[in-house]
Amino acid sequence: MAGGFDIADPQLAESVRAGMARVERLLHEAVHSDLDFTTRASLHLVEAGGKRFRPLFTLLAAEFGESDREAVTKSAVILEMVHLATLYHDDVMDEATMRRGASSANARWDNSVAILTGDFLFAQASQLAADLGSDAVRRLARTFEALVTGQMRETVGAGADEDIVAHYLEVIDEKTGSLIATCGRFGAEFSGADGERVEILENIGKIVGTAFQISDDIIDIASPPDESGKTPGTDLREGVRTLPMLYELTAPDPDTRLRELLSGSLTADGDVQEALRRLRESSGLARARRTLDTYAEQASAELTRLPDCPARQALYALVDYVVARTR
Repeated sequence: MAGGFDIADPQLAESVRAGMARVERLLHEAVHSDLDFTTRASLHLVEAGGKRFRPLFTLLAAEFGESDREAVTKSAVILEMVHLATLYHDDVMDEATMRRGASSANARWDNSVAILTGDFLFAQASQLAADLGSDAVRRLARTFEALVTGQMRETVGAGADEDIVAHYLEVIDEKTGSLIATCGRFGAEFSGADGERVEILENIGKIVGTAFQISDDIIDIASPPDESGKTPGTDLREGVRTLPMLYELTAPDPDTRLRELLSGSLTADGDVQEALRRLRESSGLARARRTLDTYAEQASAELTRLPDCPARQALYALVDYVVARTR
């Protein structure tokens, strides 16, 4: 399944596999345009693959109702398209050259093409959402708002009197948690699950989404590249201050040399490697791991409110996976 996560129950695994196949078919159809170039640019990231974590979560949430409904497939595609749109825009803001092992759209073409492709995907997602009714459109608009607000919050930075850790957690709650929360809501709602389960699955999505970003923060520091598939220290090189770094910067007894490295611009490979070595032994990384564990406990507590079934067990396994991928 997605990114190394496996579903133990064979019947559930087959249901989700069939659902993901439907999502892929509709996703490829939905990004087609009358202008061939727009289609090619849109398919650039669609065909690059990725975890498809958001459709997977949508389909697991739908297992608490009738998971094979057309509206479930459509909602999963909508949310993946929104995610892909944000990636096109992120690569422009970050001046990225690679995405999912291939040249980013802005590097292959230019910034204008990447921005317009992201806008096209947002437009197509909105058009699909209109088929699901005005409440779905309204919910999607609120999700857009959270994504943009989170990005704006990150771009502006924390205020002089603001707690930088609390600011960061709010950023990732909006930038990552909000979209996966909507995955949980749409999956449950459009499968016909009852209102209480819809709310629970939305809450779980928000928690798991935020936890997933924290686990990415930890992996960027702690995991060897042959295990994570990522080059360690990417955040350091890009000047992104993630949760382990922020915990270390605000610690009462920080590593003085590490604080010095984190407070500047890290361009020399030697400085990046030194910062990584020190971060791996830091109280900041240990505290970030404890925070991740806390989010996992919160998600597990929400899961106890759902009926015991293979889908609930799969969601427990998903929460465990989010934590285990950092070890």
